Amino acid sequence: MRSSRLLSILLLLQTRRQLTARELAEELEVSLRTIYRDVEALAAAGVPVYADQGRAGGYRLVEGYRTRLTGLTEQESAALFLVGMPAAAAALGLTAETSAAELKLLAALAPDQRDRAGRLKNRFHLDLPAWYQDAEDSPHLSAIADAVLHDRRVNVLYRRWEAPREVERTLEPHGLVLKNGSWYVVAATPGGMRTYRVSSILELTPTDEIFERTKDFELQRFWQEHLVGFDQVRFTAEATIRVSAALAGQMYDVSYPVLTKAVAETAADADGSVVVTIPIESVPNAAASLSRFGRSLEVLGPPELRQALADLGRKLTELYDGHA
Repeated sequence: MRSSRLLSILLLLQTRRQLTARELAEELEVSLRTIYRDVEALAAAGVPVYADQGRAGGYRLVEGYRTRLTGLTEQESAALFLVGMPAAAAALGLTAETSAAELKLLAALAPDQRDRAGRLKNRFHLDLPAWYQDAEDSPHLSAIADAVLHDRRVNVLYRRWEAPREVERTLEPHGLVLKNGSWYVVAATPGGMRTYRVSSILELTPTDEIFERTKDFELQRFWQEHLVGFDQVRFTAEATIRVSAALAGQMYDVSYPVLTKAVAETAADADGSVVVTIPIESVPNAAASLSRFGRSLEVLGPPELRQALADLGRKLTELYDGHA
């Protein structure tokens, strides 16, 4: 029991950096006297633990000290986040480290726990890319990942959607996000925090320059705020649409999230059709997206979208009429 408690104190100090005797006692549910004795035992065993005095004081480990009780290397520890995601691990260049970390984890488990872990691995699989598309080719991903882990600046040649198409940028990469098979790097630039598609990086030159990470940056929070902001910029107008009863009954087969959601949340008319209002990116984009539904869907407004669909239909008729 005491050896387990000593190990707990060591790992708590290693992960939280500083704790008072009272905080340790409350965490481990023992008396202050027990904590004092245990810390003395750790020091006697050669663990470099010391106490800072004063109101802001507490027990600390000597800076840089790390226990190797887990047997995991630094890269293997990082790879633990990718166990069960072999495609992502391979893309980041951590296949070997992930396999080694997984083996060490399995070795540390009891036999029944290893059996359960094996069942989970063989019965659940994560396939990230969406249907009808492959994962993007991102040859510079491993270099970006290395820069993220070590806080190093990188110089890139980036291809964007607007002119000038190819631009040079110096990035301070703070994190990587994988969404639907596409990797994005979140990086600090002179203009603020920006998001870049890794597959659009044409050239990358690593540097030895260390940057200071933006204070209080949280990748998950930033990404959620980015998605909200992206939708606000992406959707510039609205369209009112009548969905036929036949199409409304087949929305589970339709790959059009905003339309599917709107139909599901709207009561049908007496004839089974559903009138909904949905956000659209632009009139040309909406016309191209909605034209595939043919007569199963009618745009009621805005007038310019109705006109765009009429023009598209007329051009298709001119192209194919008499060539059937």
